[in-house]
Amino acid sequence: MKIAIDISQVVYEGTGVARYVRNLVLALVRSDRSSKYLLFGASLRRRRDLNEFVSEVREINPEIESRIYPVPVSVLEYLWNRIHILPAEIFTGQVDVFISSDWTQPPLRRAAGMTTIHDLSVYRYPAEFPRSVVAVQKRRLRHAAAVCSAFLCDSEASARDAGKFLKIPGNRISVVYPGFSV
Repeated sequence: MKIAIDISQVVYEGTGVARYVRNLVLALVRSDRSSKYLLFGASLRRRRDLNEFVSEVREINPEIESRIYPVPVSVLEYLWNRIHILPAEIFTGQVDVFISSDWTQPPLRRAAGMTTIHDLSVYRYPAEFPRSVVAVQKRRLRHAAAVCSAFLCDSEASARDAGKFLKIPGNRISVVYPGFSV
């Protein structure tokens, strides 16, 4: 099986999503030697950071492929979350699974899509966020609900909210509690 993972968010060190994506990739590569992995990343100014992470992952498994593009994440947010064009496979080539980050959800040609729902606070407490954040997150989440085959949720509460607010069937949701790193 060939699995592509969007690592674009790892450049935002110190954020929960960056730490999550970093640790998810490292855990998968350490524990699964039967799959082939392709690390996909896009950043206009931080490609070096993405390539450094790829080098770190290659210390665990030298067979890791990567495709890092000089494209701002804001451009992918527009293309993928707003107008839903340019399937991920244009960037990754043919893959069986595309694991997206918290921020962008690409259209897919043949790959099964998978993403993580950390929480649905923008649905539960929209008044606590700027309207622009609520609009972007709701748009991305609605698109992910339509495109992805599988969802990882950080908690039972997030899984229930995914069913309630996004109408994602329970058979497409798995609760996987994040671990910790030292």
